[in-house]
Amino acid sequence: MSSSKGKDVAEGSRSSAAAGSTGTGGGSSGGGGGGGDQQHQPPQLSRYESQKRRDWNTFGQYLRNQRPPVALSQCNSNHVLEFLQYLDQFGKTKVHLQGCVFFGQPEPPGPCICPLRQAWGSLDALIGRLRAAYEENGGLPETNPFASGAIRVYLRDVRDSQAKARGIPYKKKKKKRNPMKANDDNSNFPMQ
Repeated sequence: MSSSKGKDVAEGSRSSAAAGSTGTGGGSSGGGGGGGDQQHQPPQLSRYESQKRRDWNTFGQYLRNQRPPVALSQCNSNHVLEFLQYLDQFGKTKVHLQGCVFFGQPEPPGPCICPLRQAWGSLDALIGRLRAAYEENGGLPETNPFASGAIRVYLRDVRDSQAKARGIPYKKKKKKRNPMKANDDNSNFPMQ
């Protein structure tokens, strides 16, 4: 239930921002000097910023729904781990279990009863957004529960288990070297 409430809040903010942007764009170029009457609306948030706000509100709602409710100042990495495990029920990624006949197959030929989970990449991005939101909302970097070692270990375990279940080992992407960098050394010399 709480996930739909967070979705409603996000959709409401999106629709009100869209509704507010209609009718404020240049309709008063003509007759009366109504320039001072314009309403100041906050700038539209980027997709990342609105997702970060939505995630932060969802996490706050999750803490308030705990019995007893957990204050943000009392939140620790265990609460974050429980939140990530709670989110698994809304996942859309099939993760084959060790005993499944499709375990280790990247493209299974048929259906199975293995659970749907949150994809590692989604969890990793979520933690990154919540980590930033925590500090933007007054939390200290030293006490950030989203930056704890337990969270990094959990994410690594999820990544590795999902890679094994699909039969595709995770390989860290190597940074591309800029081939133009070597040519820049000669850029101080004029061409002749």
